[in-house]
Formats: sequence, C-alpha cells, structure tokens
Amino acid sequence: MSPSNIPVPATHREVRLASRPQGALKTAHFTVAEVPVPQPGPGQVLVRNRLMSVAASLRTLMGEQAGLPMPSFEVGGPLSAPAVGEVVTAPGGGSLRPGDLVSHWAGFREYAVLAADAVQPVDLTVLPDPVAYLSQGASAWIGVVRGAEVRDGDTVFVSGAAGGLGTLAGQFARQRGAVRVIGSTSSQRKADYLIETLGYDAVVLRGAEPIEEQLRKAAPDGIDAVVDNVGGEQLRAALALARPGARVGLIGALSAQVSGEITAPVEIDTYALIVRGVQLRGISGARHRDALAEYPETFGRWLREGSVTVPHTRLSGIDQAPRALIELLEGHHIGTVVVEL
Repeated sequence: MSPSNIPVPATHREVRLASRPQGALKTAHFTVAEVPVPQPGPGQVLVRNRLMSVAASLRTLMGEQAGLPMPSFEVGGPLSAPAVGEVVTAPGGGSLRPGDLVSHWAGFREYAVLAADAVQPVDLTVLPDPVAYLSQGASAWIGVVRGAEVRDGDTVFVSGAAGGLGTLAGQFARQRGAVRVIGSTSSQRKADYLIETLGYDAVVLRGAEPIEEQLRKAAPDGIDAVVDNVGGEQLRAALALARPGARVGLIGALSAQVSGEITAPVEIDTYALIVRGVQLRGISGARHRDALAEYPETFGRWLREGSVTVPHTRLSGIDQAPRALIELLEGHHIGTVVVEL
C-alpha cells in the first residue's frame, strides 16, 4: 500500500437503512451508526469521502423489489450513492496515489474501502467542478442525444425540469440546437429559476390547470423532442402534442419513483403514435454507454465557457444525508442535491 499523511480516525459514521419504507420516506427509516474505519486488503483502496449526491432512484432501491439492474439495499446495512473522495491508501504499483480525487458508488459513509478498479479518477482539467462528477449529466446527455435525438430547430419538452437531470437536459438541448425549450416543474419559484437563470422559454406547472392545456399554450405548433423524467399525465400531454416524427426519450418515472413504486403505467393511444410516426424509447444509461464518448470533453468545455452550469443544492454533514434525500423526493430543491461529508 502507498502510504498517506492523511490522519485516519479509529471510527467513522455511515447511514444505514433502518426499515423498508411504505409510502413517504421519513427520517425514522434511517439510522446513523458509528463504526470502525474499514481496513483495505490487497488490491483495495481506502477513500475519505468528501461529497455525495442523492437521487430519486435511491428511494426505489429501498424497496424489497427494486426492479433495477442493481440489488436493493439491505435493512440494517449501509446505503450507497455516488460520491467523490480523496484516496488515503492505495495498492502499490498502481496508478492511484494518496491525495488523488476519485468517484465511486459508496456514499452515505465517511470512509469507504473499494477495489482499486471500482473507482474512477476525478480529473478537474476535464470537468472543472467535482459536483459535475456527481451530477446526472451523463443521464441527461443520453436522454438528449440518444433518447430525444435533439436536433437544430427542435421544440423540446423536458419533464421534471428543475431536478438534477432536468436542469442539465434543458441546457444540453439548447446547446444541441433546440430553438424552444419547455419544462415542467412543481412551483412558481422553480419555474422562475428555469426561465430567468437557465433560459427555458416556458414552464408548465404541475397541480395548476391540466398539463396538456398548459403545454398547448407553450407549444402551439407541437413538440419535436421529449426528455421525459416523470411519466404519468406529463407524458400523456407530451404525446398528445408530439409532431409527426417526434422522438420521445423515457429517462425516468418520478411520478412513481418518489413513493418507491416499481411500475409506472401510462395509458397511451398507440394508433395515433403509429399514424404520426412518433418514436418512444426507453433509455437506460447502462445500455447506452457508447453515447457517452463525447460527453466528458463536451460537457467540460461548456462548463469552462460558462454556456452550461450545474445547478445544485448543498447540505453539510453526513447526518444531513437522510434529510437531503427526503427533501429531494418532496421537491424542495433545484438541481443536483449534494452533501458535504
């Protein structure tokens, strides 16, 4: 192991799943435990986590049957989430050195031991902000490039536009040539942010008048491309306004995910979609990694130019991690939600 000058305490804290939630997530579903700092074995790296992020998919993983290509969290065991941390010790002869920043999936704890090949270097010359490594930028990119295939001149609708994925998807769509970008969100405060700060042309509000009526006013000539992160009524409305040849990328199902559901049924008129040649594509990042070839360099360039930002909310302390996830699911925050550990 490569030595480190970073002092390591005897114990650290980790967030565990206390019980499987039924319905709304509460603080009682979590516990913060103080446990010994794990010791790395051969081929493993010890990382001091500095930042982690939370997303709606974590709520799904708290159910007994997640329906995702990863196992559900175990009751009594630590949760996990994307994190960025500092290497404390690393296997000798490898490329990692103490002090290196790396990203991985072992958040919700202050220290983590992982296989050296399970962490990825954080290169701030590529993406200049560590938060960008914790963002849903890759999913937003795949949704825009592969799902909706946004093109020059498109009118684009992004559902769930104020979340970690939506705040980036709208900006990516504009960079890809969209001439009109419309989003949906849950409050006027978020709508104002989307329009005034992120450059959305119009926003429809969930819980106001019917989404389809609002969308018809915002897109009177129809919609060419959809990045759908919500499903439900918002997806139905987008399909009703889809122009001939429109592309619809199904990226998330927040209408169901926030309560832990693993199904999100939507009634659609398949005949109308066939007649108009509308394409629906269920997009999983794991199946479209080839679409990410240009992503880091392009995203990094946009960040350095200032043409794209990573909106985020930051909380401090591992004890705030449960609150961060609960408040994200309740719709309190804009953009990526990160916790300083």
